[in-house]
Amino acid sequence: MSDAKHPPVMPPSPPPNLPPAPPEGAFPGLPPRPPEAPPRIRRNWRRLVALVIGVAALAYLVALGALYSQQRHYLFPLDPTRADPAVAGIPGLTETTIRTEDGETLVAWVLPPQEGKPVLVYFHGQSGNLARPGRLDRYKALAADGEGLFVVSYRGYGGSTGAPSEEGLRADARAAYKAAAERFGSDRLVAYGESLGTGVAVGLAAEVPVKGLILEAPYVSTAEVGAERYPWAPVKLLMRDQFRSDELIGKVRAPILILHGVKDHIIPYVQGVTLFNLAPGPKRLVSFPDGDHVDLPDHGSIPQVAMFLRDIEGTTPMPQAQTRVVREIASEPEKVPAPAGESR
Repeated sequence: MSDAKHPPVMPPSPPPNLPPAPPEGAFPGLPPRPPEAPPRIRRNWRRLVALVIGVAALAYLVALGALYSQQRHYLFPLDPTRADPAVAGIPGLTETTIRTEDGETLVAWVLPPQEGKPVLVYFHGQSGNLARPGRLDRYKALAADGEGLFVVSYRGYGGSTGAPSEEGLRADARAAYKAAAERFGSDRLVAYGESLGTGVAVGLAAEVPVKGLILEAPYVSTAEVGAERYPWAPVKLLMRDQFRSDELIGKVRAPILILHGVKDHIIPYVQGVTLFNLAPGPKRLVSFPDGDHVDLPDHGSIPQVAMFLRDIEGTTPMPQAQTRVVREIASEPEKVPAPAGESR
């Protein structure tokens, strides 16, 4: 046996053309990790982010505070100027004053009805006073058909004392109803609400008997309207005067007419439809495809009001639920002769 030693075994050589092994901690195919910022720079960035968040939160809270503290200014942009009823140009329209249960004095305009006609206890919208031009046009058109008017100026508005609130406006409505009933009899009274006034009219009709209820551009609640206008704010939690017509409409026991413009940019049309669906019958929804918020008389709403008033006076009951679409300005409906032995 030979004692010669075997040569030492050498490790295999790497295959040719392979890249060198990556340095420890690196990953093939990825860019090298950038060097970390110094601790002082990292702290400054954190402080800057915290400052931006803090400023944004403070600005949000300030905006919420302003919205909350000024909410009645936004909801009741009143005009305290006492208007002369002569500006309406309606013969027989006079001014009176009434007292509320909590001691306020309200201005009201009164027009006696023609024989056999109802009296509209009218609750106006949020802006202006009784002599706002659009309202004067409504008064004239309604008076032309012989209806009586009892138009109340809410507390704080147009010559009336006090400051507006939901509770206050509901007290104003009760005072107006009482005064109108004493003059003309409760069996002739129809509650008519315009915009903000629809919530006042619904609340009154839920409490006392009325011959009918007319709602022009109504809402489900003022909180719902506010939530759409200020989607960034928890309006339903912050709003004090919510006028929840959706909760009260079911208590109304009189025929209901709802008038709403499909293009209403203040109170969305869908709210009028929702209120119609919640209302008991008999009820009628009249939609105006080209109508906005304040221009429904220009699209034929007054003839629809006159038709509704004649229908609730008639001997044939109204349908439990009825919808109509008025695409053009309607002409005055032909008057139906009164049944024998009845006055109209």
